[in-house]
Amino acid sequence: MEIITKIKQSFKSNQGAELINGSSFKGIGDMSNNIVKKTKGDKVIWAIVIILTLSSLLLVYSSTGSLAYRMSRSTESYLFKQFAFIIVGFLVIYYLHQVNYTFYYKLALFSFIISIPLLIYTLFLGVQLNEGSRWIKLPLINQTFQTSDFAKLALFMFMSRILSRKQHVIKSFKKGFLPLIFPVGVICILIAPANLSTAILIGGTSIILMFIGRVSTKHILLTISVAMIPAIFLVSMAVSTYNKQTHQAEKLPAFLSGGRVPTWISRIQTFLYSKKDDDNEKLYQSNQAKIAIANGGWFGRGPGNSVQRNFLPHSYSDFIYAIIIEEYGLLGAGIILGIYLIFLFRCIRIYRKCPFAFGAFLALALSFTLVIQALVNMGVNVSLFPNTGVTLPLISMGGSSFFFTCVSIGIILSVARNVEQIEGSQIQKAGGQDTETTEAA
Repeated sequence: MEIITKIKQSFKSNQGAELINGSSFKGIGDMSNNIVKKTKGDKVIWAIVIILTLSSLLLVYSSTGSLAYRMSRSTESYLFKQFAFIIVGFLVIYYLHQVNYTFYYKLALFSFIISIPLLIYTLFLGVQLNEGSRWIKLPLINQTFQTSDFAKLALFMFMSRILSRKQHVIKSFKKGFLPLIFPVGVICILIAPANLSTAILIGGTSIILMFIGRVSTKHILLTISVAMIPAIFLVSMAVSTYNKQTHQAEKLPAFLSGGRVPTWISRIQTFLYSKKDDDNEKLYQSNQAKIAIANGGWFGRGPGNSVQRNFLPHSYSDFIYAIIIEEYGLLGAGIILGIYLIFLFRCIRIYRKCPFAFGAFLALALSFTLVIQALVNMGVNVSLFPNTGVTLPLISMGGSSFFFTCVSIGIILSVARNVEQIEGSQIQKAGGQDTETTEAA
């Protein structure tokens, strides 16, 4: 009773009154208001990031049951891990969007130069998985890091720098085209042996960026023609080494039996020749994804009610879109698709409003690579494309891909913040001129 009496007395005192009035939380409120005031850039993009990351919490928690069972961990541990990634991601976005984007112009060349030895090291000495070396293990923190994510970001910064500097000679093969295509070729060649799908996405996005950057059409067609040579060769080998009568793949020539070439050819054969009633190990992932889509229907089974999450490999990363369809239906999947398209539209708006070429190309390049990656992931989940290792940006379980997605969005918002400041200064100047005109009248 004495304790209760003392508590009542403390609340009656000035200190208690201040606590009731909320003044003790004034510092926290001021800090949050300060953060909100300093948060600039496209508000729609900020909203999209919040929506997608909150969605990822629900989906990762729902889809990691089988992974938790295999690793003898709880699903809550993966939920907290994803939450930690989101917090770090938001801090990265907030910090990078405060940096003037011209800093990335200075950083572009250095980042590109650093990415080359990183890719070479990864190719020969990186962590091996499925006959491919895509990761290096970082010391001290003991975490793997996919160097292709860094190289992709560095390449698009470097391309944006070149495009902004070479506009006066962009139609020239020697002065405009070669300085652009050389870094693209180097990065794609170093990534392709271990991660062909990422190399193709980088190459495709680079071609789109060159087209928007007014590179000569004949030079772009030449690039596509050269890139099609290995693609046609792989498809030809897949067709020629597949026996349609026995529905079995024949033995590949010795010079094609190394590295991931057999995996590429096998995926092409599976994509070209598989039938709806086929049931084999190679079709297991796509079949389980189809079952998840069929179970989802129009409105889904509801949050956390997925059945195929227990059977679908990588349901928390590569095949998370199938889980979205199963739990939230085609309606929910369509909303997610629409969100990514709105993100692209807002970035195109930034590109059109940005008065400086580097910022415009940078925002467009980074937005295209994120949206194309999302569309490819969705296409794989619904069997439009062969299986790849591409994640769904901001939704798949966190890793180096999630981190560099946040870096890209932070840079895009940095460009948007600059555009916003320029528009604000122009409005102020126009308002000042109007005032002077009124006073003169």
